[in-house]
Amino acid sequence: MDIILKLSLIVIVGLIFGKIAKKMKLPSVSGYLIAGLLLGPSLFDFVSKEEAESLEIISELTLSFIAFGIGSEFMLKDIIAMGKKIAIITLAEVVGAITVVFSVMYFIFNQDFAFALVIASMSAATAPAATIMVIRQYRAYGPVTKTILPVVALDDVYGIMAFGVAISIAKIVSSGSEFSIFDIVGIPILEILGSLGIGLVVGIILSLLTKKTDPKDELQIKTLIAIGLSAGLSMSLGLSPLLANIMMGATLANLRSYSNRSFSSINDFVAVFYVLFFTLAGASLDLSILYTVGIVGVGYIIARASGKILGAYVGSLSVNAEPTVKKYLGFALLPQGGISIGLSVIVMQQLPQYSIEITTIIMASVLFYETLGPIFAKISIQKAGEINQLPDLEEMLEHSH
Repeated sequence: MDIILKLSLIVIVGLIFGKIAKKMKLPSVSGYLIAGLLLGPSLFDFVSKEEAESLEIISELTLSFIAFGIGSEFMLKDIIAMGKKIAIITLAEVVGAITVVFSVMYFIFNQDFAFALVIASMSAATAPAATIMVIRQYRAYGPVTKTILPVVALDDVYGIMAFGVAISIAKIVSSGSEFSIFDIVGIPILEILGSLGIGLVVGIILSLLTKKTDPKDELQIKTLIAIGLSAGLSMSLGLSPLLANIMMGATLANLRSYSNRSFSSINDFVAVFYVLFFTLAGASLDLSILYTVGIVGVGYIIARASGKILGAYVGSLSVNAEPTVKKYLGFALLPQGGISIGLSVIVMQQLPQYSIEITTIIMASVLFYETLGPIFAKISIQKAGEINQLPDLEEMLEHSH
């Protein structure tokens, strides 16, 4: 079948299931993922595993758009005001997830030290895409929503760092060879700094090339080129396109008072990418995995949720956050997706002896969290009383004068 026809049919099915999910008071994202699951090899095999993999560029682009949007939340003045608070909450929920997952894998399931360490580090990252889609769909606004956005961005930075360190230690432990501190800490830090450096440079160039008077279509083209350059350069150099685009968005937001025009021009453009991204993500999930993970996979899923919820609670408590943030933030941080799948590809290359078990557990976890994670995120913002609380732009402008 012609690829354009196939993509159009994928979007149609995704859209229909998104609408069904909405009617059932569920986030649209859950509908897209279920549509993908139906279309994928597990059920109707309309989209084969190979086709889902060959369309990887759509996932890369969509994650880059999402990362760019997350960057807009990193306003320096807000970060200085609540930066320490966000950094502590994020560190607590990342450490919580890693500690609980490691303890369960190593002490309860008696897995190898290297295996337990790597899979624990992979539990830290949150999938920002699903949570952000839920926030947008329900026009959520308030203390929990304002905490979620910088936390999911920073959470991925911490998560990628933790994974880099964990995989370095695991390779050394499993090979029994000599190692240096630079191998364990230096290389991951260089990768993070490199990604942030690319984002900073491209963000500065974009801010210099955009003018307040630019027509919307011209602004959109300039912004898309910058997102593509940032992602492409990062991937070519083995760095993180996600971190680079978060940094680029943050740089633009802080350097240009009218940067919201650039962000809204991308938001207007990417809706169809979201449908395709989540539907294809659903198609790449494999239901047969559920039969093979067994009790270790179930243990991982429960340990990750417990660690994140407990960590977010302890972190919020230590910085004296709002009561709703203490109670509900952890539930909004459960979705797990693209980043964890990306990290499992690195495990295949660097630690092949553990790759089948780790990939199987991560894929089962993604299947569980990507389907139910958006529902947890919705419950979190609903319980916090933040649904439909986003003020209209006109109101915000009035208040700012």
